[in-house]
Amino acid sequence: FRLHGVCDENPLAPLIRSLGLTLYRTSGDNSVLYDHDLESYALFDMDGHQVPQQIVIEVGDTFKRILNETEKIRDEHDDDMSVLQAISIVLDRHPELRQEGLANEVLQWYVCRMEAWFAADADMISLKCWDQEHVLSGGHGLMVKGYDPIIKALAKDIDTRINHRVSKISYGYNKLMVTVEDGRNFVADAAIVTVPIGVLKANLIQFEPKLPDWKVAAVSDLGVGSENKIALLFDSVFWPNVELMGIVAPTSYACGYFLNLHKATGHPVLVYMAAGRFAFDLEKLSDESAADFVMLQLRKMFPNATEPVQYLVSRWGTDPNSLGCYSYDVVGMPGDLYERLRAPLGNLFFGGEAVSMDHQGSVHGAYSAGIMAAENCKRHLLKRVGNLGKLHVDSFSHGFLETTFPIQISRM
Repeated sequence: FRLHGVCDENPLAPLIRSLGLTLYRTSGDNSVLYDHDLESYALFDMDGHQVPQQIVIEVGDTFKRILNETEKIRDEHDDDMSVLQAISIVLDRHPELRQEGLANEVLQWYVCRMEAWFAADADMISLKCWDQEHVLSGGHGLMVKGYDPIIKALAKDIDTRINHRVSKISYGYNKLMVTVEDGRNFVADAAIVTVPIGVLKANLIQFEPKLPDWKVAAVSDLGVGSENKIALLFDSVFWPNVELMGIVAPTSYACGYFLNLHKATGHPVLVYMAAGRFAFDLEKLSDESAADFVMLQLRKMFPNATEPVQYLVSRWGTDPNSLGCYSYDVVGMPGDLYERLRAPLGNLFFGGEAVSMDHQGSVHGAYSAGIMAAENCKRHLLKRVGNLGKLHVDSFSHGFLETTFPIQISRM
C-alpha cells in the first residue's frame, strides 16, 4: 500500500493523478533505506520502557557511519559478501563505533528496519548490490485508499479470469497453450508471465519445452524474501500520535515496529511489520496466536491497550500464489541475472517486479516491467504479421499520460 517515489518520474503517477488518489507522505528524499522518516516515532525496550530520543538520534548517526564504512570494504574485496559480514569488519576496524547495552539494541533496530526494506536478513543481502537500486525522488507515500482503484482502472475492459491457477505452459514461436489446474486449456499467440518469483522458484508451473538452463539459473540465483503485516483494528486510539512505534532488542530478529495508520486514514489501526526469517517464523503460528504475540508486545508499551476488534495476518511466504514477498539481490549474484530473467523465449515473455533491475520489490517496478514486456510482445506479434493494420493493440496508458492533475499529497 506504499508508493516508493512520489514524483512524476514514477510510472504510476499518471494513473494516480487521473484517478484523483490521495497520498500520505511518510518520508522525504533523503530516506534511501526507510519508507518512514524518524521525525515522528517512539521506541521502547523489551520491558516497555521508552528509549530516550537522544540515544536514537546518536545511534542513527553511528549506523549511517557504519554503512558508509562498508563501502570501503566493498572496494577492497573483489568477491561479494553479506552486508552483515561487512558491518562486522567495520566494527572490528573501528571499535569506537561499537554500541553497548541499550544503544546496541537501538543499533539492532536500525538493522531490523534495513532488513525490512529488503524483506531479508542482513546476512543474506549482497554488499555489492544493496545500495545500487535507483530510488525515485519525492520520498515515500502511503496510498490512502490502497492500490485497489489502480488495479480496477487497469483491469477495465480487459477479460480478466480470476481463480485460474496455471499449471502448465506449452510455448513455441507461433502459438502457445496455457493449462489451468482444472484441465482447461487456453490457446494464444503469445503470453507474458508475471507470476511471483517464488512461484517460479518452486517449479509450480510446468514449461514445455523445459526452460533452458540459463533461465532456470537466473530464477534460482535471485533471492526472494518475506515481509508480513499484522493489521489490528481497535475501537479507539490508545497510542501516541506518532508515525511509528518500535521495539528495540539485543538482536535484529527480536526487534519490530508498528505503523500508525490512524495518522493517515483516521481509522484506529496499527500494523505490525515483520521481515526475513522472523516473517517466515510468524507464519508457523495461527492467526490468533500471531495476533496474541503482537498484542503482548503492544501491552508492554501500552498497558492500557484494548483488545483488537478485528485483525488480519498476511502469509506471503507460504501463500501458494506468492511463496514470498518480493525479490532481493543475494550474495554473489551474477551481474547478468536480470537480463536473463527478462529475456523472452520465443512467444513467451517475462514481467513482474523481479525482472526490474532498477526498481525491484516495488509496485511501480512491476508495472514498468509489465509495460516493457507488453511492448516486446507487441513487437514480436507485429513482426509476425508484418503489418500494423492487421493487429489491433490498445495502449492503455496513453490517456493517463495526457492528464495534468497534480498528485495530491498530505502530511498530518
